[in-house]
Amino acid sequence: MPNLPISQLPLASSGQPESWMAIVNYDVDPSGITNKIYFSSLTEQFSGSTGTSGTSGTSGIDGTSGTSGSNGTDGSSGTSGTSGSNGTDGTSGSNGTDGSSGTSGTSGSNGTDGSSGTSGTSGSNGTDGSSGTSGTSGSSGTSGSSGSNGTDGTSGTSGSSGTSGSSGFNGTDGSSGTSGTSGSSGTSGIEGTSGTSGSSGTSGTSAPTPPFALVYGLFAQTADSTPISATTVETSLINGGVGTLSVPANGFSVGDSFRADFGGIITAANNQTIDLRVKSGSVILADSLAQPITNITNNVWSLSINFTIRATGTTGVASIVTLGTFNYTKTVNGTIEGFSFNTVNNTTFDTTINNTLDVTLQWGSANVGNTIYSDIFVLNKIY
Repeated sequence: MPNLPISQLPLASSGQPESWMAIVNYDVDPSGITNKIYFSSLTEQFSGSTGTSGTSGTSGIDGTSGTSGSNGTDGSSGTSGTSGSNGTDGTSGSNGTDGSSGTSGTSGSNGTDGSSGTSGTSGSNGTDGSSGTSGTSGSSGTSGSSGSNGTDGTSGTSGSSGTSGSSGFNGTDGSSGTSGTSGSSGTSGIEGTSGTSGSSGTSGTSAPTPPFALVYGLFAQTADSTPISATTVETSLINGGVGTLSVPANGFSVGDSFRADFGGIITAANNQTIDLRVKSGSVILADSLAQPITNITNNVWSLSINFTIRATGTTGVASIVTLGTFNYTKTVNGTIEGFSFNTVNNTTFDTTINNTLDVTLQWGSANVGNTIYSDIFVLNKIY
């Protein structure tokens, strides 16, 4: 019974016209809302003749409890937000029946918390039942007549007690306030895409099975070659040394591979050419043909030759491939110039006879400004 002025408070009755009631402990909240009210009653009866005591009145029945409210349905989760402010507490009711529960707000998805609903006011206490009236006192018995020897008279009977008044009903409890709705949850972030797996490496080749092919040095030049100067005659770039340049008849196997490395000094007049040949006896294994070279003085040159046996046998059966690279460095500006050549001989090469390596050079003209020699030459069997 919240916020009621005194003028609207329920009346209390004792059931006796000549009784009276006083109200005590009336508290007022500074906001003007009635916060606590306590009732007490006091009755008084004018005295009469003493009667019999009344029977006790029956106790009043308790008020029924209020039914609980049904639960509200859950809402979807929302984004997380800030917490809402708490609602103000309602005034407390006195022993009222429980009101129905408010429906639950729909749950948002992790958003801001809704504000709490205000608490329902409690119901007021039921009024106490009026007290039963006191029974009238019985009349005094008559005095007995004086007997002989003086004997006393009998006492008068006591009056019956009055009945007790019935107890009042308990007041109903105030209804509970509704719960605030929950805020919605924030959306989840998008997952990043997975990285692609790296490709597997290729398997390595298996090592050859023993016995392995022999690898060794065949020849090393130990002095400068004879300079080839002012001539158009084809001349060898090789001079004496240690080892051998020959492979005996049927001494080659398929896969045998060799490398020859040269180095030396070259000078050339303007607009000159050179022709390099790799030979076995008189058989040409590879030919660079005439390559231009001009206006250089005492430049360092190098020549690398690789060759591999592809097939063994007589002429027309045996096969050899040869690759040569010739470079020289100009002293005037440090630039590197040169040329390469590559030849497969499977027509005139014969492995059934002795083969002796030779490398020759031929100038395009007999100019006195043309000269070349080697000071390094090494031949190795590399497989």
